[in-house]
Amino acid sequence: MNTVKLTIDGQQVQVPRGTTILAAAQTLGIQIPTLCHHPDLPPGASCRICLVELAGQKRLEPACAYPAGEGMVVFTNSPSVRQARRINLQLLMAQHRGDCLTCSQSGSCQLQDLAERLGVRELPFSQREGDLPQDTSSPSIVRDPSKCILCGRCRAVCKSGADVLAQVGRGYETKIQPQFALPLAQAGCVACGQCTLVCPTGALREREEMSEAFALLGSGLHTVVQVAPAVRVAIGEEFGLPPGSIATGQLVAALRRIGFAQVFDTNFTADLTIWEEGHELLSRLKTGRLPMFTSCSPGWISFVEQYYPDLLGHLSSCKSPQGMLGALAKTYYAQKHGLPPQKVRVVSIMPCTAKKMEAARPQLAREARADVDLVLTTRELGKLLREAGINLEKLPEEKFDPPFGIATGAGAIFGTTGGVMEAALRTVAAWLGEEGELKWDEIRGEQELRTATITIASQELKLAVVHGLGQARGLLDDLSAGNLPYHFVEVMCCPQGCIGGGGQSLPTTSHERKSRAQALYEIDRKLPLSASHENHAVKVLYDEFLGEVGGERAHALLHTTYEPHSFAASILGK
Repeated sequence: MNTVKLTIDGQQVQVPRGTTILAAAQTLGIQIPTLCHHPDLPPGASCRICLVELAGQKRLEPACAYPAGEGMVVFTNSPSVRQARRINLQLLMAQHRGDCLTCSQSGSCQLQDLAERLGVRELPFSQREGDLPQDTSSPSIVRDPSKCILCGRCRAVCKSGADVLAQVGRGYETKIQPQFALPLAQAGCVACGQCTLVCPTGALREREEMSEAFALLGSGLHTVVQVAPAVRVAIGEEFGLPPGSIATGQLVAALRRIGFAQVFDTNFTADLTIWEEGHELLSRLKTGRLPMFTSCSPGWISFVEQYYPDLLGHLSSCKSPQGMLGALAKTYYAQKHGLPPQKVRVVSIMPCTAKKMEAARPQLAREARADVDLVLTTRELGKLLREAGINLEKLPEEKFDPPFGIATGAGAIFGTTGGVMEAALRTVAAWLGEEGELKWDEIRGEQELRTATITIASQELKLAVVHGLGQARGLLDDLSAGNLPYHFVEVMCCPQGCIGGGGQSLPTTSHERKSRAQALYEIDRKLPLSASHENHAVKVLYDEFLGEVGGERAHALLHTTYEPHSFAASILGK
């Protein structure tokens, strides 16, 4: 039989064989408390908060990992279960530094929520003495081991990515730390921030820079802001709106309210990226190094630089849309408005913790001035707006400012996996004279690896779309071995692309990611222009300032270089 029948708290339920007790209970509306469990990760069963009692068995079992069995009788709220959960929670809290009032995770801390749910008000066990030193080496992520409860979530999610976190020691000496006990910035971390999305306590969090943002706004400098596509379909969640709520106009209004001189759309430079990247692809198809990989995801770029430096030549030389807009704000925009470049500051609102690291790259600076001065994540922006007393939901819709306020649907879908690929091919097809609408079903989707072969104007193109570094690693291994038969490959570091970025609103699970992706495609459908080459504002930019697509000035401002770095290249022999 492919199903089993069991009884949970007096209610019978039939579920597919292999279903956990936790999942079976959820079908009945019974919410067993969990902590180490995460819907997107394999069962860890480390926290022992989800213990349940099985009739005829003395030992309590973790519901998140124990399979439902035929005829099983389960009790989720017996006296022994409640006592065990409280003790296990108290033990976890004893090794956690309790500075809840000043913790950045306060209000969204799952340990805090669990203590409230289980009624834990006292700690009978001795708490950890003294604070462990924080790791602030990364420009993107802060690691605070004093708040770690050893749930293992960060290690599980990192294992499918750069795989830099390890569990070391035994018993009371057990800890989770970067490999070789190195600071995070030196341990091969790519700053994707997926660990910050799954950490239940704030032991891993983004480097917060709201104070720096307020300081810029009060400095008298001409401070502009840009907004990435994935932010507008997630920021509403910070104010209680459903996942995937489109809040573009309200977001623009909110940013004006707090004092930004101009509010720009990163989707504009997403369109610009396609002009340059599409031109680069066509050039490479004739004479260049193939396959060409997209270069918009900074975590992915860092991954290649550290672990596969011999393959850097396959990356598109285009800067990310964030980098392009920063460069143009301090050149074209400053010149157009008679502003000294040294008086212009650029703040980015991004779904990605790695964008903080990207902004700090020396390649994204001119005359010792960074193109982008400050990066705030979606979560940080939510906190900043709440601190400023702004309720996003109550604001009227407003429009982005020129000259970087016009964008196409192609720019919008940059925020989801397959979007950069599709945007590029919409324009490349038009440039090659392809007539009729191409189908993108094989490019779109949620699978970690998707491949397609399409023919554009008699040119056969073999394509691959990848999200998640685990799949990317396999792809790069194949390329190193000479077994990668593609012309064009899109890689996004985070699950489902930027909509699942490490700086997005909490929670970010498959449910939220799916809703956000649907919202981006809805934006695409509703915009009057669907392809990047149709953006007349980009054409004006070339006519007035950049010159030819792929020309000398465009290349100087909009393209970049990469270089091997960190310990990983030498240790791994790559």
